[in-house]
Amino acid sequence: MSEIYTVIVGILGILAVSGLFVGVTNDAVNFLNSAIGSKAASMKVILTVASVGIIIGVVTSSGMMEVARSGMFNPGLFTFHEVMMLYLGVMFANVILLDLYNSWGLPTSTTVSLIFCLLGAAIAVSIYKISNDPEQGVSALGQYINTSRAMGIVSAILLSVVIAFTCGTLVMYVSRMIFSFRYTALFRRYGSLWCGASLTAIVYFAVFKGLKSLLAHNAFIQLIDEHLPTAITICWVVCSLLLFFIQRFKINILRITILSGTFALALAFAGNDLVNFIGVPVAGFDAYSIAREAGDTQMLMGALNENVPANFLILLTAGILMILTLWTSKKAMHVSETEISLSAQDDAGQQQYGSSVFSRTIVRAALNVSAGIERVVPKHLREAISRRFEYEDVEHSGAPYDMIRATVNLTTSALLIAMATSLKLPLSTTYVCFMVAMGSSLADRAWGRESAVYRISGVMTVVAGWFITALGGFLIAFVVGLALIYGGTPAFIVITLLCGYML
Repeated sequence: MSEIYTVIVGILGILAVSGLFVGVTNDAVNFLNSAIGSKAASMKVILTVASVGIIIGVVTSSGMMEVARSGMFNPGLFTFHEVMMLYLGVMFANVILLDLYNSWGLPTSTTVSLIFCLLGAAIAVSIYKISNDPEQGVSALGQYINTSRAMGIVSAILLSVVIAFTCGTLVMYVSRMIFSFRYTALFRRYGSLWCGASLTAIVYFAVFKGLKSLLAHNAFIQLIDEHLPTAITICWVVCSLLLFFIQRFKINILRITILSGTFALALAFAGNDLVNFIGVPVAGFDAYSIAREAGDTQMLMGALNENVPANFLILLTAGILMILTLWTSKKAMHVSETEISLSAQDDAGQQQYGSSVFSRTIVRAALNVSAGIERVVPKHLREAISRRFEYEDVEHSGAPYDMIRATVNLTTSALLIAMATSLKLPLSTTYVCFMVAMGSSLADRAWGRESAVYRISGVMTVVAGWFITALGGFLIAFVVGLALIYGGTPAFIVITLLCGYML
């Protein structure tokens, strides 16, 4: 076997490490922001809780690697050489794309990036195969590519944005109507019931999303799944009683709930998104091992269709690298600042997103709707509702928002993602967490008349960036894939040096 393939495997390994750093930097916003934004604990405590969630999630994630091996294309129709060029193109494009987003401080989806980079590189290699076979035309492309997966991701973007924003708004509005900003007195009476419901949703999320692959065939979990309403009710009663007794010792159960949610989201992130960072390099190493054993670089890679669990040591190493990134990455905090600034209770820093005709039109329309509602709703009722939303910092923490909203963000995100997983709907963790935070800040009246235009511009910038992720990932991987498959070793050397310089 040529030495070039050994070099390619080594580069895939280096890009896997780089991908872990870049991916965690991007996705840390999903599970850190509620705890950071509410100052529920010190940064060291938050990062420690998230680190435990990551390491548990990583060592239980081996069943997800088949997405990179055969999720977007049929490896049985590609030779070893073609598969290696495909994977190399994916990793170059994926790392560059995510690093650009992190530098801009914009959160995006590593799942979308992986899927569309795979799609772009696979189409590039498929075009190469079709062009070298006079018996095949463009219509043959369908047998090489799994386009339905990509279309599912695109639909998930729209679905995630609408559902998460709506649910975040409604749940936050109801929660604030119950507790208001001066929640301490009422919370002492009924807080354990409310936090018990939140903790139940978080536990459900952790078990059925974060530990799904580990507990898939567990008899007790299957029994719970069959009697879900009863199990959830029992869990709510147990959690509420437990929190009630903890509250008697003057312990803030909101902090417990927020840190539990942070743990659950970190667990699910590591368990389900690890494939986005190391799935392609691991698949490339598997292909290399298969071809080396057979001694044939032109053999077809149908063996990649087999679901082989990932090596435990690889998973553990990946988890350690993810935790190191979490503790050391300054870019992760930069990405977190985007969501926190857009959902903060005050208006500071909103002007950085500018104003647009679209955002001003939405604000005017919302004000007109609000004026229409005010003419229908009796004055005394309007005033009573307004009093529930009068801001007061009873926590005296100076946090961008209070722990009631942080709990709503975590609970709603966890519940939506868990429900979508049980219904086999492809919702993105990044999109759900971000849009729930935006919806809850809107319901909490954080979007004042002065800042609403800028906040809407900021949200639209992030949402537009999600769609550009798909297009950008596809185009970069397509171009790089064509260059690698047609250009051979010279193109491989040039692109490697170029990407090394960019990183």
